[in-house]
Parts: sequence; C-alpha cells; structure tokens
Amino acid sequence: MKKIKVAVSGANGKMGREVVKAVTGENNLLLVGAVDRKFVGQDIGDVVGIKPTGVLIKDDLKEMLISCQPDVVVDFTFPGIVFENSKTILASGTHVVVGTTGLMENQLKELEILAKEKGVGILVAPNFALGAILMMKFSQMAAKFLPHVEIIEFHHDGKLDSPSGTAIKTAQLINEVRESLPPDGRQFYEKVIHARGADLEGVKLHSVRLPGMVAHQEVIFGGQGQFLTIRHDSINRESFMPGVIMAINKITGTTGLIYGLEKLMNFDN
Repeated sequence: MKKIKVAVSGANGKMGREVVKAVTGENNLLLVGAVDRKFVGQDIGDVVGIKPTGVLIKDDLKEMLISCQPDVVVDFTFPGIVFENSKTILASGTHVVVGTTGLMENQLKELEILAKEKGVGILVAPNFALGAILMMKFSQMAAKFLPHVEIIEFHHDGKLDSPSGTAIKTAQLINEVRESLPPDGRQFYEKVIHARGADLEGVKLHSVRLPGMVAHQEVIFGGQGQFLTIRHDSINRESFMPGVIMAINKITGTTGLIYGLEKLMNFDN
C-alpha cells in the first residue's frame, strides 16, 4: 500500500504537535516533513514527546517542499502567514489542508484559482471536530423553523482572531436556509458599542476569550414560549484529529478549493 506523504507546517504549535502525533499513528500516512521557527534541526518526534521519527524540523517552507516532497501539507500556523504559506504549497503542486483561521474571501478565491491551475486540492476548514460539524449541520436544520438566532463562541485567550471561523461558518449556513425576518422598527440603544455583538447578515455573533477554554460554541434559537440551544465543546485538541486525518486522506483526490470539512462528509448514508 502506497502511503500518503505528509508534512506539518507549524509543527511545534499546540495543534501542530497533535497533528504530528496523529499522523505517525496512522498506518497509511508517512510523516516526511516538519516546519517551525523553533527547535530547528531537532527530530520532531523528540520535540513532541514521541519516539524519534527521523524528520528534522526546518524553518524554510520552500526548502522543505523541495527536499521532502510531501503529498499533503497540513498548516496550523498564524493568520498573518497562512495565505502566503498556502500559495507557496500550492505553487509547488502539493495538496494542502488548512486549519489556520483568518483567510479572507478574496484570498480564498485566489487560492482556488491557483489550486485549479496546479491540479491540486486545498481544504480550508474552520473546525475539524466532527461534533462541531454536526453542530453546524443541526443549526442549519433548526434555522428553517426557528429563524431568530444568536451565536456565542468561547475560545482560549491565545486565539487572536474573532469571531471564530466556526461561528462565521455557522452563521453563513444558517443564512443559506432561514427566511428573511421582517424589519424591526424598534430603536435599540447600546450603552457600550457592540454590546449586542457583531452582526453577520442578521445573525449576532459574540466572542469570549478566557484562559482554560479550548473551543466551544452555543447556537441559541428563540421561538414563541421556547428556546433551543445547540452546543459543542472541544475539551482538548485531540478532538480535532479524526477530522484532520479524514481531510488528509480525502484531499489528494480533489482539485480546487473546498471550504468546510462537511463537504468531505457523507450525510446521506
């Protein structure tokens, strides 16, 4: 069986470390590369606390792509560099799985064009937890019947962007199916600006950043004499790994850009 060769960009980060562990635990995957700014030259296995892998950390993404020739690169880096990283990976003719948030709509379009030109696939996923994908799917189903909805997302205080990609994606899915609400003529007054949260086409989004949290989201629907709450909690970063492994296995058979892990999931069977 031919193994899929995988490299991890941001390999020493909290998510990158989990990806390294997950990839090395899969029989059909082969870890061939690791990129990070720290521990350059050291075996990534030693750095993340598993047995040595023979893969030494490099600090140059382009050099790693040339020397290691991965089939897929998994990127968990920073919002400020993920776009350039993705362009570099795609330009080399390599598939990419992006877990880093912060890509803008115009950047996604540019990456889609480049991926098609190179005949490779790129998956950009706001969330890799399968439970979170189901939470978004269930929220979209509920929005057809309960159009009044607000989203509260909770993350650790090290998360730099807000709202989260998951919250934005959830709001987009809801807006695809819910009926337009009639205009509300009441004059609301915010004593503190944005006290009612950000607004994405009528869906209010609230972001909480506190120590001790990982990734959590509540989607709250209000109706006559009732409300419905759909909540998902990731209590550790291992929760994202089944989704990452799924993405690695499926991205090699695609061309162009896929936004959202749910596009690779079969909800019909």
